Amino acid sequence: MARAPQPPPGRFHELSLATGDIRASVEFYERLGFSQTATTDTYTHPYGVLTDGRIYLGLHQRRAASPTLTFVRPGVAASLAEFAALGIELTLCRTGEEVFNEIGFDGPHGESVRVIEARTYSPAVRSRGEVSLCGDFAQLSLPAADFAAARSFWEPLGFVATDEAEAPYVHLPLTSDHLSLAFHRPRTFEAPLLVFRAADMRARIERLRSLGVAEEALPRGMPREANALLSSPEGTQLLLLVDSE
Repeated sequence: MARAPQPPPGRFHELSLATGDIRASVEFYERLGFSQTATTDTYTHPYGVLTDGRIYLGLHQRRAASPTLTFVRPGVAASLAEFAALGIELTLCRTGEEVFNEIGFDGPHGESVRVIEARTYSPAVRSRGEVSLCGDFAQLSLPAADFAAARSFWEPLGFVATDEAEAPYVHLPLTSDHLSLAFHRPRTFEAPLLVFRAADMRARIERLRSLGVAEEALPRGMPREANALLSSPEGTQLLLLVDSE
């Protein structure tokens, strides 16, 4: 039985986050119930990966675009024509026999994307029911003024858009085999959001508040009793939503 062709970027690998203090970032996510996984020696800068079993966060102590959606595609150097055919202009192209091959490009609203030739960590072993204090990871939501442009860019890269949703704020969901994206209006929130959901989110938020986890102001119209917005040391925003379904 023939395998379905892989999307141009390959398989989603990690959400790469730039941090000025990797220790502080690691301790923050561990406090939320994320666990570390073993990394390779690919990078020369301090690098660590944490996961809740659904999303892998790559913490890079260096200056870089953040967040960056990082994918793995073996033989990425041979795929340049495929990206060019999609009208994608590369902002990074580092290929050759003596280097770690990687390319990079931006989406229509500044989304940073990187495609690398090989994995840089080993998957963590977590039980199926083991989730972080944040609940279940739902999607990475990115600000976009033009939902149609976002859809036109991301669908050829292997994501499938569904109907625009109104609750809990207007957003356009897109799904793929290994990562769900969404796009929200910049007036809702100007920054990217890691979105988590849980039916018992109220209790989870109470637990986080008892631990002294700092919160930010929620987007307009979201009650603080059932939802929360956390900010990590490197500035990543985590939106916790009560799941009423």
